[in-house]
Amino acid sequence: MVQTIRINKFFTDHGICSRREADRLIESGVITINGRPAKLGDQVSSNDVIAREGSVISREKANLYIKYHKPVGVTTTSESHIPRNIIAEIGHPRRIFPIGRLDKDSSGLILLTNDGDIVNEILRAEFGHEREYLVQVDRPFDQSFLHHLSRGVVILGSLTKPCRTIRVGRDQFRIILTEGRNRQIRRMCQALGYRVTKLHRTRIMHITAEGLRVGQWKELTSQERERLLQSVGRDRS
Repeated sequence: MVQTIRINKFFTDHGICSRREADRLIESGVITINGRPAKLGDQVSSNDVIAREGSVISREKANLYIKYHKPVGVTTTSESHIPRNIIAEIGHPRRIFPIGRLDKDSSGLILLTNDGDIVNEILRAEFGHEREYLVQVDRPFDQSFLHHLSRGVVILGSLTKPCRTIRVGRDQFRIILTEGRNRQIRRMCQALGYRVTKLHRTRIMHITAEGLRVGQWKELTSQERERLLQSVGRDRS
């Protein structure tokens, strides 16, 4: 019996895009299976010919993991029409997409890959993968501010998970999160009466931006890659 997988998983398995982006492509009508338009939920096998806008998609797969020091002003999106989108800024010859987001007004470390399955494994809050940020706010704060942040703040209708905070200066602190809600740190500070003036991500799990110039990217080292895959429960590859 020939094994089949969902069409959107085919796209992630072959480093083309995320499942959500694959669904959008399928709905737009540019994907075909053996010459017929693909539908959401279609199953495909190794015997099927899958094409995008008439071009057959290669079945060769080689997972790629990149770290990038994102400057302020770059938008974390794969949409090519967005000015200064992260894909155009990096200019990698292979198709990659970002793991999570980093606000346009924020800078620092972000990971990119062609491995669609690893995205949820890294981002899902229940897995508890850490992300560390250096934050500057618009005025000096006292210790109670950091204590309140660490216990959790109600944003977007619910309490944020407990986190770690470390004072760096009169108006600067480090914060280590295990979840990633939309504009979470900015919203947490705003809820306590402060405005974030600078936000820089320094670490995702064990991976740091150390040694990366602003705007520079590089592939993960073999040690970084191995530890990344182990941390999401995968065998070494």
